[in-house]
Amino acid sequence: MVKIGLISFGVFLISLLLQYTILALSKKYQLFIDSPKESKPQAFHSDNIPRSGGLGIAIVLLFFLPTPLGWKLLLSLFLAFLSGIFEDFSRAIKPEVRLILQFIAAICAVLLTHSVMVYFGFGITVPYIVGAFLSILGIVGLMNAVNFIDGFNGLASGIVLLMLLAFGIVAYQVHNFDVVYIASVIFASVLAFFLFNFPHGKIFLGDGGAYLLGAVVAIIGAFLAANYVLVSPWFVLAVLIYPVWELFFSIIRKLRLGNSPFQPDSRHLHMLVFRHITHSNPLTALMILGVCAPFILLPTLYANNSKANFLTVILFIIVYMLSYSYLIKKEKKQS
Repeated sequence: MVKIGLISFGVFLISLLLQYTILALSKKYQLFIDSPKESKPQAFHSDNIPRSGGLGIAIVLLFFLPTPLGWKLLLSLFLAFLSGIFEDFSRAIKPEVRLILQFIAAICAVLLTHSVMVYFGFGITVPYIVGAFLSILGIVGLMNAVNFIDGFNGLASGIVLLMLLAFGIVAYQVHNFDVVYIASVIFASVLAFFLFNFPHGKIFLGDGGAYLLGAVVAIIGAFLAANYVLVSPWFVLAVLIYPVWELFFSIIRKLRLGNSPFQPDSRHLHMLVFRHITHSNPLTALMILGVCAPFILLPTLYANNSKANFLTVILFIIVYMLSYSYLIKKEKKQS
């Protein structure tokens, strides 16, 4: 563990240098720039900001090479990153191409790391092919779910830091130090990005970074649940519940309004919190992180208990829906 800690500290310092360099080069050559003049409901900045933060995190994946599991993850994570980086660079990639790359990334992850969940708690077991399909779908879903919550400085990266901490703790409990190492390396890299992104938003994660981090936490979660009886699949869902529920609820909400689930809008929970409670970009992230932290970290105390984790998931959904209902009523009154 001391060795992992030292390596992670080294990765953190390297990542700080990478983020600084990428930020400087992006601004100098006007690459990966997110302009406030673009019409996007999630835009809350007034300057040209590089969307290249994910590039610095992707480079750190080279530190996965010393571990057998890390080798197997590289192809999947590279494809996940690739599915978004072209959008950050040129806005030219078609949604269908992006989705195909994400599915290929998820298939590679499931096959190479044997992250197939066939047991879903409460005595429920499914055939291997069904488990493989659900695992692939879950990984693709998480890639997009993390992108959905990437709207305010420090929000997506902060949530991912909490998730990596939770998975790292449980990986340590089941004595899988490859996962501890991988979670620690990514944690160090994301923390370096977080310091540039929060509170002033000097650099953004971008689609490439969001898809990459979504893939990382989804694959680690699936791997732990698939390979250790002491890790309930409901624990994994409890840790991931905020972006999962945000994605699921947003799709249902948009379909009920007759809109495309892929069309961005301004009625995500974090946007409502910003408009009706905090009126501050960084405070919005802090508020949501503070509310989500217990739901993400407390399940590490009962990672093998499906019932307790199921109740944690239900409690989060109740808190989310009550909050959303309150905020949307305020929105309607003011419109």
